[in-house]
Amino acid sequence: MELFADIILDISHSSLDKTFQYRIPKELEERLEPGNVVEVPFGAGDVLRKGYVLGISETPKVPAEKLKEIRGIVTDFAGTESRLTALALWMRDYYGSTTVQALRTVLPMRKKAAPRAKRTLARTVFGPEAQEILERFQKKHQKARARLWEALLVQPRLPYEAAVGGLGITPSVIRALEERKLLTCETDLVYRKPFEAPEKRQEKPVVLTREQKAAVEGILEEDAPGAYLIHGVTGSGKTEVYLELIARTVEKGRQAILLIPEISLTYQNVIRFYGRFGERVSVLHSRLSQGERYDQFQRARSGEIDVMIGPRSALFTPFPNLGMIIIDEEHEPSYESESVPRYHARTTALKRGELEGAKVVLGSATPSMEAYYGAMEGRYRLFRLLNRPGGGRLPGVEIVDLKEELRQGNRSVLSRLLYDKLERCLQEGKQAMLFLNRRGYAGFVSCRSCGHVIRCPHCDVSLSLHRGGRLFCHYCGYSEPAPRSCPQCGSSFIGSFRAGTQQIEKLVGEAFPGARILRMDADTTRGKAGHQEILKAFGEHQADILIGTQMIVKGHDFPLVTLVGVLAADLSLHVSDYRAAERTFQLLTQAAGRAGRGKDPGEVVIQTYDPEHYAVVCGARQDYEAFYRQEMAYRKLSGYPPAGGLLALHCSALDEEKLQKAVLYLGKFARKAAGPRGGTVLGPADEALSKLNDYYRKVLYLKHEDAKTLIRMKNLIEQYISINEGFQGIQIQFEHR
Repeated sequence: MELFADIILDISHSSLDKTFQYRIPKELEERLEPGNVVEVPFGAGDVLRKGYVLGISETPKVPAEKLKEIRGIVTDFAGTESRLTALALWMRDYYGSTTVQALRTVLPMRKKAAPRAKRTLARTVFGPEAQEILERFQKKHQKARARLWEALLVQPRLPYEAAVGGLGITPSVIRALEERKLLTCETDLVYRKPFEAPEKRQEKPVVLTREQKAAVEGILEEDAPGAYLIHGVTGSGKTEVYLELIARTVEKGRQAILLIPEISLTYQNVIRFYGRFGERVSVLHSRLSQGERYDQFQRARSGEIDVMIGPRSALFTPFPNLGMIIIDEEHEPSYESESVPRYHARTTALKRGELEGAKVVLGSATPSMEAYYGAMEGRYRLFRLLNRPGGGRLPGVEIVDLKEELRQGNRSVLSRLLYDKLERCLQEGKQAMLFLNRRGYAGFVSCRSCGHVIRCPHCDVSLSLHRGGRLFCHYCGYSEPAPRSCPQCGSSFIGSFRAGTQQIEKLVGEAFPGARILRMDADTTRGKAGHQEILKAFGEHQADILIGTQMIVKGHDFPLVTLVGVLAADLSLHVSDYRAAERTFQLLTQAAGRAGRGKDPGEVVIQTYDPEHYAVVCGARQDYEAFYRQEMAYRKLSGYPPAGGLLALHCSALDEEKLQKAVLYLGKFARKAAGPRGGTVLGPADEALSKLNDYYRKVLYLKHEDAKTLIRMKNLIEQYISINEGFQGIQIQFEHR
């Protein structure tokens, strides 16, 4: 009986996004499984191509003699890859992409990097005979052989590098002795380790509080897979809960993945996990070399490690018996992929948990609206950690109205209150963090006198300032000229905030000439260990003030930090995004949580032009429940997620005119596909960055109360695109918002 494989070629072209059937040779029948990468002949010239095995059957789709044969297996892995392949196919259907694009995301290690090999020369002849061999080499003037053999008499096992590099022996001499069976060359693969474990290992686990124990026991009380949300205030010890959950999972012979939002968190997280689990932990992040990444996946497959820590790509670690996925700071935007398929790690983790029979745990001090809404709807089981271990208090928070500062004649980036507190903090030998949120910053225009922000009259988001002095809405495309004076109060102090971390570093340095200042942003962390070096230096008190963007306020634990200053809360509050209030609340709460984590009480100063906004007020109080109620009311009123579904169509092309025409047709078709009871189609509009690398970029939004209807519309739009030649040269990506 012959077997046949359905294979999709590793070629990113929509016309080839289908399976081709190949015969499986007898010698591969026992080894071949769905998920394997194979080499097959393709096309008239039988060019060898790589492809993914999607299925195996006993029935040929055409006469068997016409089918070509698989040449060989490129990656030969067990059933783990089959489950990951199933995950990729789900991602293709849910997020919209070609099968190959989804497979490349989920099985990223298809190209085998050359592993490091440790080679050792081992002598196989001993006793008097070994001495006689040396004498024969010397007698025949075979100097190289004699030199090598003499070394092997002293040291029967000799590193290959020592023989070649130190003794000057050529590989041909080594092969000659191998052929005469005088020595063997043993090869051991040495996996690259991206993180050096600390010398000291904490053997004794921390004693959990009553709240922490309740969370651990509640999550583990049943062996069945499930989804859970841990809502813990900053400093409540969520990491200790993760450590215990993973320890119990590993004890049962299963593996765990811990997702973290930024590579800046890797250093502190890995230190704690190495302290608990030693060498059974590894880490992934985008700055690893191809070889390092390949080795970590190989270590996971082979059972050498039990725990993988990393950002969203670590979700696809090929563990053979995955038992738990934990997503720390699950609210973070970095869990959203910006390349096709534009998947969200939270949603994808829930699907992988379902396929693997694994538990999925979400954790955050400020859960995303989607996660908390899911808990309120009963899809996740909710656990709350409301207290800091050891009775630690949340920091005191004060809000400064920057409009009042301007009226008092202070035009500095530091309010008088923040300046005074910084001065006292430095005098007491403590540390401070100054946070400037520029993520997603898109040049909104506001009045420094009254705080008024120019907003879209149709979408209830701020308008963004573009070159040429016009304001645009990135949802519906509405535009108007930028005003020269405030339409609310007539003040001329209207414009966009332009200060960056570099300017702030200079201004703070001038205000406090004796202070040691570190800056942490995209410019200062370009090196492979950039984040780690800056955080390590600040943790060792080599600096008094750390100035940075959002990467400094998430998850770090510095006991000497008693003061946190948020320089301009409005930078995130008024970006052109329906999630602006949510992101601001999260950032303010996370920033406040960095202060007072040691024995000294913490203080936080929030500077804003909108001190009465509910995101600012609730963030200062760290009152998540109050924020959720107000924000959810807004989402329901506007039909934004999680109250309704929102699908974005990101379109880009080199030809601006062709792109404009294509997105107009897409908009018309989407309105038709929505039907009489359909949702709303917004746009097309320019993206926040309307041109990138010579590509013009536009976006279209589809809103509907039912997410399943949006998937149906996505499928219809994909079919429409595939049969219309007018979309050739247009790149279209789907994103569930």
